Amino acid sequence: MGSLLSYSGISAKIRAMQSKLITEEQIQEILQLPNTSQAIAYLKRTPEYADIWASVNETETHRGQIEKLLKSSIFINFSKIYQFANSEQRKFLELYSKRYEIRVLKEIMTNIFDHRNTDPIDISPYREFFRKHSKLDIDQLITCTTMSELINAMKGNEFYYPLSRIQNHDSALLFDYGMALDLYYFTQIWRVRKKLFSGDDLRQITTAYGEKFDMLNLQFIFRSKRYFHMAPADIYALLIPMNYKLKKDEISSIVEANTYDEARAFFRKTYYGKKYEHLAAHNLEEFYNYMLRQTLEKEARRNPYSVALLYSYMYHKEHEVNRLTIAIECVRYGVSPDEAIQYVRNN
Repeated sequence: MGSLLSYSGISAKIRAMQSKLITEEQIQEILQLPNTSQAIAYLKRTPEYADIWASVNETETHRGQIEKLLKSSIFINFSKIYQFANSEQRKFLELYSKRYEIRVLKEIMTNIFDHRNTDPIDISPYREFFRKHSKLDIDQLITCTTMSELINAMKGNEFYYPLSRIQNHDSALLFDYGMALDLYYFTQIWRVRKKLFSGDDLRQITTAYGEKFDMLNLQFIFRSKRYFHMAPADIYALLIPMNYKLKKDEISSIVEANTYDEARAFFRKTYYGKKYEHLAAHNLEEFYNYMLRQTLEKEARRNPYSVALLYSYMYHKEHEVNRLTIAIECVRYGVSPDEAIQYVRNN
């Protein structure tokens, strides 16, 4: 009864917001349109975007503006839920919001790696969010033109350590810096989950993240062995300290394998290697996204008055923005609707 009372108000709020999310049928209708102006006009007529896009001129909006408008809707909706949440629910939302800090850091790093130093990113979609929910000085960070500058500017911040560890490897790629941030973030979630949640909420958070964390650890291990030739001790130091379906001895076997091929052979003997025959080192990332989405949908249906509802909605809102971005790009470049919907579904 306590869970029902605690979540009854916010559950009704989120169900109302869920009803406005763009469906696949609507995306298919967008893919039939002849140009992006009509795609924007279509979205302006939907309940999700009608109000916040009311002043948008579809004939004058370019690609970058569309992406910013879509992204800003995520932060607007997060703020709506946060304002409606009680103190316990806000603890989860504050933890969840770190993923948005990481998203912006990844954009800054992409800018640096692409050598677009004279064209800093536009943080207008994020500014209000960072003002309310972040300790990062985003205005300072977007002026950085090298990874060294960016990392030095983050001294004293929790993200400094994982980024500085990757910086020690000359062959580090943008992907690896991004993964270091992801691994750090998920480590924090796993470590504090028992302090923030109990009962069904704790079980659902553990289920929702467990397999994804296994996938992230596997992906990091394989990249570390294949590209960095990192020592086992260095690999262990950066792994999420958890075990879900992967056993400790299985992780040890893969980490301490003498060669990449030997590590792959050990992987085939794990729960994931046996259950998902098509799964290999190169497609772990897209697979863990798929698993997380499936888990969240199941948990939110089974326990509509729980933290799974909050997580599920925000995940699906972000998923909607990704799919719409792909759909509008397909319209822009004249990709056939049949081909375009496959790109959308693969996301």
